[in-house]
Amino acid sequence: MNKKSPKKIIEDRKKEGIELALKNTSAMTKTTLLECVELLHCALPEINFDDIKTSTKFLGHNLKFPFLIDSMTGGTPAAQKINTRLAQAAEEFGIGMGVGSQRAGLLSNKLAESFKVVRKNAPNAFIFSNIGGAQLSQGLDYQSIKKLLQMIDADALAIHLNPLQELVQPEGESNYLSVLSRIGELSSDLDVPIIVKEVGSGISPSVAKKLSATKIGAINVAGMGGTSWAGIEQIRAKKFNNKQKANLGLLFWDWGIPTAATIFLTRNSVKIPIIASGGLRNGLDLAKTITLGADVGGFARPMLTPASKSYNSLKDFINQLILELKSTMFLVGAKNIDDLKSIEYITTEPLTSWISKVRK
Repeated sequence: MNKKSPKKIIEDRKKEGIELALKNTSAMTKTTLLECVELLHCALPEINFDDIKTSTKFLGHNLKFPFLIDSMTGGTPAAQKINTRLAQAAEEFGIGMGVGSQRAGLLSNKLAESFKVVRKNAPNAFIFSNIGGAQLSQGLDYQSIKKLLQMIDADALAIHLNPLQELVQPEGESNYLSVLSRIGELSSDLDVPIIVKEVGSGISPSVAKKLSATKIGAINVAGMGGTSWAGIEQIRAKKFNNKQKANLGLLFWDWGIPTAATIFLTRNSVKIPIIASGGLRNGLDLAKTITLGADVGGFARPMLTPASKSYNSLKDFINQLILELKSTMFLVGAKNIDDLKSIEYITTEPLTSWISKVRK
């Protein structure tokens, strides 16, 4: 039996990741808890719907709408078509976009093309690169990081923290020693801001404070309640007949801090910009995250699903998302994003306990 090359292993894993993310791999028994956030209705909005302003500024870049196409894909020929459509949408709608982990692009010029199409199709958009904390721990050098930034002429670098995924993944790399110190070094050395992101288990107050002590630009809290990467790797582990990993993935499928809780806890711990992601599905979800303290929201799977079909399907989703956001703003009397950040809301259980009873 021929042994696969590292490039082929990563390419196959990326392909499976896309296929499984499009299926039902969301949290099974828990939710984002965004349903526990109630925005107070305003019967006298005193604004015209068409005058509502959705623009905002994030890491020095002007966005027409307060959301990003979050890091998801790249590294396979199939991903190239999806990334092309996502980039076209980022350019057309004036929003930001992140790519999936570019590790494959460092191993193969051919696979790098699946990332390079992003900047080619979004020359003016806010675009960010992506590499894993595990790769930093393994000694990924400065020149390689510069190479992945140059690959897409990136405006920022996302470093994803995925310890749970690495534990369950059949080929996982669970060495996380010195990741924080590497993040600190890069945040001082690079000439673009760093976004540190989870991938679906959330950021705790203690981790947020450690990250804030460096010079990073933003935190993407990526809470629990959306796509479960432990779930995706559990399915892959079953395919590999790795019973231990499969059982581990099943046990930790819903592990993490719910999205609504991690937004609130992070905002009350640090002052740096926050991206809210993890199970956001519509414009009402987005509005709630901003009210809880996020600066912008991130959508991954909800963008991936229509983008895998056609560009028009993707545009339809984004237009619907914008309509839902503006409708929510109208119904709470928020004429702009700053207003939305300061409107009244209440929380119900179990979110109320999450945000009031976190203990050391």
